Amino acid sequence: MRIYDIIEKKKRGIELNKPEIDYIVNGYLIGDIPDYQMSAFLMAIYFQGMTDEELSNLTFAMRDSGDIIDLSPIKGVVVDKHSTGGVGDKTTLIVAAIAASFGVKVCKMSGRGLGHTGGTVDKMDSIPGMRTDIPNEEVFEIVNDIGLCVIGQTGNLAPADKKIYALRDVTATVDSIPLIAASIMSKKLAAGSDAIVLDVKMGSGAFMKSQEDARNLAEMMVKIGNSAGKKTVALITDMDIPLGRAIGNRIEIKEIIETLKGSGPKDLEELSIELASQMIKLSGLYESEDIRSMARESLQNGKAYEKFIEMLKAQGADIDFVKKLDEFTKADFSKKVISDKSGMITEMDTEKIGIAASVLGAGRLKIGDDIDYMAGIKIIFKKGDIINKGDILAEIYSSDSTKLKEAEEIISKSYKFDTELKEYPLIIDIIN
Repeated sequence: MRIYDIIEKKKRGIELNKPEIDYIVNGYLIGDIPDYQMSAFLMAIYFQGMTDEELSNLTFAMRDSGDIIDLSPIKGVVVDKHSTGGVGDKTTLIVAAIAASFGVKVCKMSGRGLGHTGGTVDKMDSIPGMRTDIPNEEVFEIVNDIGLCVIGQTGNLAPADKKIYALRDVTATVDSIPLIAASIMSKKLAAGSDAIVLDVKMGSGAFMKSQEDARNLAEMMVKIGNSAGKKTVALITDMDIPLGRAIGNRIEIKEIIETLKGSGPKDLEELSIELASQMIKLSGLYESEDIRSMARESLQNGKAYEKFIEMLKAQGADIDFVKKLDEFTKADFSKKVISDKSGMITEMDTEKIGIAASVLGAGRLKIGDDIDYMAGIKIIFKKGDIINKGDILAEIYSSDSTKLKEAEEIISKSYKFDTELKEYPLIIDIIN
């Protein structure tokens, strides 16, 4: 078997078999296949695409390149949730608490933020005392005891994906939808859950800018999950505007708590209820019930909030400090972003708003950057609102006063005013 022949086949659109895909993934991981040949292979995929079988085999080869977490010590069906990333997307901790309040087992590995999208682990790290690096044995004990545990990615999960992604990043193949699907699902499958709920974002603040691309990605990932024997469902959701009103780390934790107490932004609440409902459905525990009503009630009666507090305690968080929300989220410096126009907001460049949060210190512009947990943005007016010149569009926060002006300029340019409004529903479609 020669790598040259495999590249030639893929270049001509001829389907590759499993041994050929295993050969190229494993050969690249151990260094037998050089970067220039792997680059040619990735570019051939970019232009020719992959069949369903090819894509599943590529995903499985990447999954099998490292550790596969054995969750059998956890009693019950374990359901995972993954988002493709967005601005103000803070649903993970909310939906995990809702689902766990109904007996669903949630053992989740989450990532850190990079670029304009935030990371769940960064939000958790902003809580004093919170542990996100916990040994597997203790994680299993926590999940068996209270139903959920959310930690940072541990172990050697899908190392082939990590190496291939680094090459994609410098060869203009990051936006290949089959390669995105394989990258995400290889790690999800290696994480060991029995079922997976996917939140595929679409719009200006998402990696998938068009509904067509988001649908293609969602369908590919659902097929991969089902072919691996995992019950999988995907939601296509709108990220043309930030989700909720808080963007940052501690400021998002505050909004998470408000939502868990039944007083959060309606868009964040609605999406969280739908995602949690899908997780509960996949668990098989309440198939004949009105699950959405149950999920909504868990926010209103405090059960989801109680479960969240249980998780914080189990993972070492300073509960007393968390409950002092005004003190918890008070930044050293703040500034109001004032509108210089009147009219209806018809467009928000959500990606730029996410970049503004990173400029303030809430995110990373490159791997290894430090995070300012106090930095962030509170959105006052959103797409569809009618405002007057002089109204406050947003408030921005940072521990470094020199960062406020640049972020203010970015946010001001992110709003557009017109007479025609193009809106998408929050939940565009559900694919299962």
